[in-house]
Formats: sequence, structure tokens, C-alpha cells
Amino acid sequence: MDISAGDGRPLDYGMAIREAGADAQRIERLYQQARRAGETRRFAAGLRAVAAEAPGDGLFSAWRARLDYAEQMGHGAWRLGAGWWIAAPLGLVLWLAFFAVSDPTWLLPNRAPVAALLWPSLAALALIWYLTLSARRGFALAAGASLALVALPAYIWYVSQSQTPASQSGYLDLMILHNLLLSWALVGIVALGLRPSPRDLFGMLTKSLETTGVAGVYTIAGAIFVGLSVATFATLGVTPSATVIRALVSGGGLIVTLALASAYDPSRRAGEQGFYRGFGKILAIAMHALLPLTLVTLVIYLALVPANFAEPFQQRNALIAFNGALFALMGLLVGVIPMGADVFPSRYLRWLRAGIIALAALALVVSLYLFAAILYRAAVDGLTMNRVAVIGWNLLNITLLALALVAQARAGRAGDWIAALQRLARGGALAYVLWGAALVFALPWLFR
Repeated sequence: MDISAGDGRPLDYGMAIREAGADAQRIERLYQQARRAGETRRFAAGLRAVAAEAPGDGLFSAWRARLDYAEQMGHGAWRLGAGWWIAAPLGLVLWLAFFAVSDPTWLLPNRAPVAALLWPSLAALALIWYLTLSARRGFALAAGASLALVALPAYIWYVSQSQTPASQSGYLDLMILHNLLLSWALVGIVALGLRPSPRDLFGMLTKSLETTGVAGVYTIAGAIFVGLSVATFATLGVTPSATVIRALVSGGGLIVTLALASAYDPSRRAGEQGFYRGFGKILAIAMHALLPLTLVTLVIYLALVPANFAEPFQQRNALIAFNGALFALMGLLVGVIPMGADVFPSRYLRWLRAGIIALAALALVVSLYLFAAILYRAAVDGLTMNRVAVIGWNLLNITLLALALVAQARAGRAGDWIAALQRLARGGALAYVLWGAALVFALPWLFR
């Protein structure tokens, strides 16, 4: 929540610090006020701007050194401290839990492994308690989220038993994906609280992408280690048993917790994390590099649509693939939105904004085309669980893309357009979770 200047506007820290001048106690009170409101980043930006205007002022130089040191410690040293002592044991417990439920003979009625339904909930439990124990607060909220994580797969399994075999298979297929979404949402609720600010929620979305990327790097490293180990023992004629391979694969439980420990500091608000350091910097560069490439791809795709217009209307697999690509586009949009106007030079921000608007516009055109295809298939062959889910997700994505374009048309200065997108991301995340929950709880009663 922004600190008010008394008339509803956020406090201008630069102006307040200039007014304080040499009053060290007043500046300290401003800093503590900013800490309580989670606005230390804005305070630091204001202080550095004032210090740059008076390079010979000892008070401002001392404050700048203090903030630089706190930032370095806050984004670096913590990772070698208590966080790892909590993440590592929880990761080992999750490793064992993954192994316990990954028996290859335990299959859902649609022949998917039981682990596909249970692993997301188990991983979310571990992450929730890592965040809670590391931050040493929010125990009641963590307990409630834990109960929900236990109840969710139990409910999915229970209601699936009352369905016909055809409906049961389709429902469980969908729930494997939507259970993952709701498990992630419960982790986010514990990390952010029940009323997060747009900046905090957007910070959580950004950190979710970073954590996923870090987990991917750890997975590649683990796969290389496992491959080399298997090859080494193979030279002796020793082949690992299926149980050993299963145990190694279950090591993903350790990767999950260590990835979050590497990317996220539970002692800091989500909006005050370090976003453009380490892997976060690599991720930002990759996302921004993908933006122009994606724009070119979308233009080529739309140019080819007239010659292949009927493809998604007739081919179910093509429609599924295209809709999956749309979700990837939404992820790219989140990944390229900056955390603030002070992150990149103003000239680059203008180009970035133009690229985001172009991406949203092209994605909206593609979404409308695919939405027409799914409506056509539903009109011809009737509604199914999959079609209801896809229609809902398409409508949601179309609405968000249209609102993004409207928000950019209304926005003015750099900070305004970024804040507008972050507010939209908060509403979009809530809509995603609500629609996912609606599908989990309503579909089995609509299709029996």
C-alpha cells in the first residue's frame, strides 16, 4: 500500500527528503514509515536522487551507503542463511513424499499416474511451510491453505467416482492441470496475504516465472548427474532398478524447494524482491529477446491463416496446440512488463511499451479466430467438459487482452502505463483462479 501524502496521492519521497534536509531523525522516520508500507524501493530511489544533487553532503552519502549495503545483504546473504536450513530438510521430506506416491501401479481411472494429481499439492505444501517458517509469520493462513491442499485432490477423486467412465476420464484429465493452478494460487495467498497490492501480486507472478526457470536449470543439472551416473555404472554391467530410477526422479521434490529458496526471499514483500539480478536478469533478457521474435511469428501466422483458415475448425489437435500457444503468449506478456519505470531507460521503455501493445493486439486477433473455431465445434458436436473449459479460458484471455489495450490507450506517463498493466495482472490472476476453481467444483455436476 502506498504511503499517502495527505490528499490520497502517494508520498513523493524525493520531495520529503529535500524538505527534511539535515534533519537526520526526520529522514529516519521517513525510512521506517516506508519500511512499514513496503515502499523501501521508492524511498531509496528518492534518497539517491537527492544525494546525486548534493554529492558532497555527508548525511546523504551515509544514507546511500546504508541502502546499498542493505540491498546487497537483502538480496544475497540471506540465501546462505536460515532459508537454506529450512528449504533443504523440507525438500528431503518432499523427495520422500514424491517417492511414496509414485508407485507405477497406482493409476487414476484415466490411466494417468496418481502422482500427477498428488505431486502439485505436496509441492505446494512444502513451499507454503518454507515461506511461513522462513518469514516466521502467517501460521494460521498457512494452516488453512494446507487443509485446502489436502481437501482439493480428495474432492477431485471423490466426485470422479460418481461419474460415467467417459466423463470421469475427461474430468480427471482437466483436473490434473487445474489442480496445479489452484495449488500455485494457495502458495501465492500464503506469500502475499489476502489483499495484496498490484505491485506485490505482479512481483509474485514475476518470481513464479523466475522460480520455474531456476527449477528448470536445477533439473537439467540433476539429469546430467543421473545420466553420467547411469553411464558410469553401465561400464561395470550394473543397471539401476526401476525403484532406483523412481527414487532419482522423485528428487524433483528437493529441486522444488531449493528453486524457491534461490529465487524468493520470504522476509521481504513480493514487490520488494530483487528482480533483475542473477537468474532474474537472464530471464528478463530472454523474455525481452523473445518479444520481437514472437511478434514476427504472429504476423507470419496471421498471414498464413487465409490459406489454412479451416484447420482449427476441423482438427481438434491443431486447436489444442494453438490454445496452448496462447497461454504461452500470456506468460510472455507478464514476463516483459517491467516492475517500474526506473528499471530501464525511458527510450527503451517507449519501445517496450510499443512491443507490448503490438503483442496484445496480435494475440487478441488470434484469440478471436480460435474462439470462433471452438464455438463452431461446440455448435456442431455439442458441449463437452473440455469445450466448456476452453471456451471459458478463451473468453478470459480475450477480455484481458482487450482490457490491456484499453488501459494502454488511457495511460499517460511511463509509470502510469506500467501501473495500469500491473493492476490488470492482479485482476487477471484472480479471474484465473476463480475460473479454475469453478471448473474443479462445477464440471462434475454439469457432466455426469
